[in-house]
Amino acid sequence: MSIDPRIPLSALRSFEASGRHLSFTRAANELFVTQAAISHQIRRLERYLGVKLFKRLHRALLLTDEGQMLLTPVREAFEQMDGAINKVKAGSHSKRLTISALPSVASGWLVHLLGGFMEEYPDIDLRIAPTAALTDFNRDGVDVVVRYGRGQYPGLHVEWLMSEDRFPACSPNLPGTHGPLTRPEDLARYTLLHDDDRNEWAMWLKAAGAELPMAGRGPIFTDASLAIASAVAGQGVVLARQVLATQYLEEGRLIRLFQQTLPTEHAYYIVYPPDHGQRPAVRLFCDWLLEQRDTPGKRLHPGRPSRSPIAEN
Repeated sequence: MSIDPRIPLSALRSFEASGRHLSFTRAANELFVTQAAISHQIRRLERYLGVKLFKRLHRALLLTDEGQMLLTPVREAFEQMDGAINKVKAGSHSKRLTISALPSVASGWLVHLLGGFMEEYPDIDLRIAPTAALTDFNRDGVDVVVRYGRGQYPGLHVEWLMSEDRFPACSPNLPGTHGPLTRPEDLARYTLLHDDDRNEWAMWLKAAGAELPMAGRGPIFTDASLAIASAVAGQGVVLARQVLATQYLEEGRLIRLFQQTLPTEHAYYIVYPPDHGQRPAVRLFCDWLLEQRDTPGKRLHPGRPSRSPIAEN
C-alpha cells in the first residue's frame, strides 16, 4: 500500500490534527502553523478526494461521515510512522558499548570522566572491562580500548589521546616527617614508591641534577594506581603519572614536590578495529573523549605528542 504522491503528508497531518481536536485553531497551534495554512491544506485534501471532510458550523467543527471514515486509519498510520521514527532515532544511541583499559587507567581517571558521558548519552549500555591483557576484540566482545603505550597497534585504528609527564608527589602530611623536602637530595630520607620500574626514579633524579645511591630502594607496584594510592596513604613519594594523579591533586590528597618532570615516550591512545568506527556508540564515545581533551576546562590534561603513532596497516 502506498500513499498517492499527489497528497502531501502535510495535508494528511493537518486533517488528522483537526479531526482529533475538532478545531483548526488547536490543530494550527499543535503543528506550529497558522489557522489559514490548516484551512488551505484541508481544502486541498477535500478537492483531491472530491468530498467534504468537515461540517463548518458557526461555533463548531464536525466531521462528515467521510471524515469519520478517513480519520481512524490516518491517525493509526501516523502513530505507526512516529513510533518507527522514534525507534530508529533511539536505536542510534541505545547501543551496548564495552570499553577496555588498563586497571590503572580505568580506575585512575576514566571512571571520573564517564559520569559526564553517561549523563549525555543515557541510552548507551556502557560496560568497562579493566585488564592488562591484550584485547581480542572478537573473543572479548570489546568495542574500543584506551591503551598506554607507544601507539604501535598494527591492523587497528589508532587515535592519539594525550601524553603525560611524571613528577614526584606525596601526601600533604608527609613532608617534614623525616626532615624538609625542599631539594631533590632530601628524598634520600624518604621511601620512594616505584611504578613497575625502579630505573625511572634514577632517570628523574639525573634530570633534576641529583644523585641518590639508594634511588632503587622502596616497594614496586605493578599497577600505577596502587603506587599512587600508597602515596595518598602517606607511605612514601611516588613518581606520579600526571593523568592518574590529577584527581588527587585537585582534591588536595596529593601535592607535587618539584617542578622537574620526566618526559616519557608513552602516551594514551584510543584503539579499535577499523570497522568498529562505523558503530554509532563507538563514534559517540571517541568524539566525546576527544572533546574532553580539546576543550579548555575539561578534565583531561593532555601533553603534546612526542611523535606520530604508528598508523593502522
